[in-house]
Amino acid sequence: MKIDFANLQYQHELYKNEIEEAILKVARNCNFIMGNEVQELEKSLEDFTGAKHAVSCSNGTDAILLAMMAFDIKPGDEVITTPFTFIATAETIAFLGATPVFVDIDEKTYNIDPNKIEEKITSKTKAIIPVSLYGQPADMDKISHIAKKHNLKVIIDGAQSFGCTYNGKTDSNLGDISTTSFFPAKPLGCYGDGGAVFTNDEELANKMKSLRLHGQSKRYHHKYIGMGGRLDTIQAAVLNVKLKYYPKDLAKRAEVAVKYTEALKSNSNLVLPFVSEKATSAWAQYSIRVKNRDELQEKLKLAGIPTAVHYPMPLHLQECFIYLRYKKGDFPISEIVSDEIMSLPMNPYVTDEEIEYIVGNL
Repeated sequence: MKIDFANLQYQHELYKNEIEEAILKVARNCNFIMGNEVQELEKSLEDFTGAKHAVSCSNGTDAILLAMMAFDIKPGDEVITTPFTFIATAETIAFLGATPVFVDIDEKTYNIDPNKIEEKITSKTKAIIPVSLYGQPADMDKISHIAKKHNLKVIIDGAQSFGCTYNGKTDSNLGDISTTSFFPAKPLGCYGDGGAVFTNDEELANKMKSLRLHGQSKRYHHKYIGMGGRLDTIQAAVLNVKLKYYPKDLAKRAEVAVKYTEALKSNSNLVLPFVSEKATSAWAQYSIRVKNRDELQEKLKLAGIPTAVHYPMPLHLQECFIYLRYKKGDFPISEIVSDEIMSLPMNPYVTDEEIEYIVGNL
């Protein structure tokens, strides 16, 4: 058996008539930048998430950048985040000349540990960026309390978690600004790059709309130093189709996760995913921990089972962050999890037969 990790081809076949017609409509209208489909998507995203304002943008990395630019994060500022995440979370902080300040993760959820945040707050701290890793939001009750106490902004990196919930709210409707990515392999993916920012603050929303368009207040009049961060109309058209079916896809992802957990829970050699009782997960990944990861990955590969490692090296040990002067041992939980984490095939279309085959090989 040969298994597809994300199964994007199968998904395209399901929706291809609608998607291809939507793409052709954009091509016929030649409205490739900020076409009607973009506004339609933003309204649908607001309806889906409950956030008052959704602003589409070019990708998930630019979404984080837009959020920090909206809060005027600048050189000399500090932003607290996790070292166990994709580099975009901290890369954007450094790109603006601010300093990423890392806090270790919770050993069960792999999200930033809120109990370790306050000790890292200084007079230079301006914001906290929790990451909703693998599809599950961080402990937002504690993080929001800390942020309010210290007058800090909260920007949620929800690149992997669109549609997840915390205390009944989507994580796009938490924090001062939330972000997401529509990279093709994300739970809701387009056919290229794409992203969005969400907020309940109209002033912030308007500022981010301007920032994504080179800071324009009107054509060729620039209020801010901005960026070219628009979402292509074609990508919006694809997302408009896929968003209609997304609740069903989310439910199927959850079903696949339950089946994996039921089948693997008796294996004492594995650490299985944990989801807080306050949260639901979008299940971007189904990630287990194993001691002999490299050997196991190779054997699974020979059996036609793809796996992935999200992420093999925490950010504080990356060469690009040497200047922060962190060392091995500074964030032990992140380091242990990085050595052991392994993601199994996860998409809404993993069959019972495939799960049985994967579990049997494990």
